[in-house]
Amino acid sequence: MAKRNTKPAAKKRIEKKSFQYKDATKATEYTVKEPMELLAFLIEEKVKNSRNSIKSVLTRGQVWVDGKNIKQHNYLLSPGQKVSIVSNKEAIKEKALVGVSILFEDKDIIVINKEAGMLSMASKSEHDLTAYRQVTTYVKEDDKKNRVFVVHRLDRDTSGVMLFAKSEEVKLALQENWSDIVKERIYTALVEGVIAKDEGTVDSWLTENKSMHVFSSSFDNGGKRAITHYKKIKSNEAFTLLEIQLETGRKNQIRVHMEEIGHPVVGDKKYGSTVNPLKRLGLHATTLALIHPTTGELVSFKAKVPKVFSVHSK
Repeated sequence: MAKRNTKPAAKKRIEKKSFQYKDATKATEYTVKEPMELLAFLIEEKVKNSRNSIKSVLTRGQVWVDGKNIKQHNYLLSPGQKVSIVSNKEAIKEKALVGVSILFEDKDIIVINKEAGMLSMASKSEHDLTAYRQVTTYVKEDDKKNRVFVVHRLDRDTSGVMLFAKSEEVKLALQENWSDIVKERIYTALVEGVIAKDEGTVDSWLTENKSMHVFSSSFDNGGKRAITHYKKIKSNEAFTLLEIQLETGRKNQIRVHMEEIGHPVVGDKKYGSTVNPLKRLGLHATTLALIHPTTGELVSFKAKVPKVFSVHSK
């Protein structure tokens, strides 16, 4: 069995930063100096004039502690933690989003968690609500001139981490060096049947026909080489939950490779699935780690796996 390929580390030593929230560049930040509960801390810092107004700030989801949105009044803080208060305007902007949530944002990129069922970007003949349209509307709330650019796409029925650039220059920098910049792309998949191996690799060439169906070949037939590594998380008598790491990023790669090994992604009728217990495609983009296009830091963005995946693999 082939060993999982790992890409070489960056030449300079860089610190990996993990983001699971919208960056607080438009927020007021406080540093915790002694252990205390969150509500008491906010009152002491005089975030708002009254106790009730501070409770409202918590309830509206405007408070973040070390990058996690916290609404619990008695959440215990430790010295050194960072407490950020996002403005009410920012909280309202995010509530207006449908089917997407902001994981991270700075002046160059914006990272979202896209729900299943939403297109990444529509074609000229489609008028559905898309992730691209949602994020475009979101950034234009600050300035009508603001734009976003799709860096990569997820299938309509795949949920999870998706990256946008805030300028064409950043978009091109990311896309032109994508294979070098991206250090980790991890998906979680619920597939049919019980996979005997704890881990494995699928290596083949993918080609697409005129009907937009992708086929896999064990030999080089002029298609694009695709390499998928998988690792079993858990399974029951009907399904297996997998962690999947992409070495290449081809269209429908995971879906085609899972069909090839006889364990199609659940809900994927196009590529061999006969059941749909999730009422959606059982594929979620969990992690995207890459070198930030302007800071040079290794950053990692994560979107929690939908709970329904685990329910069906118990």
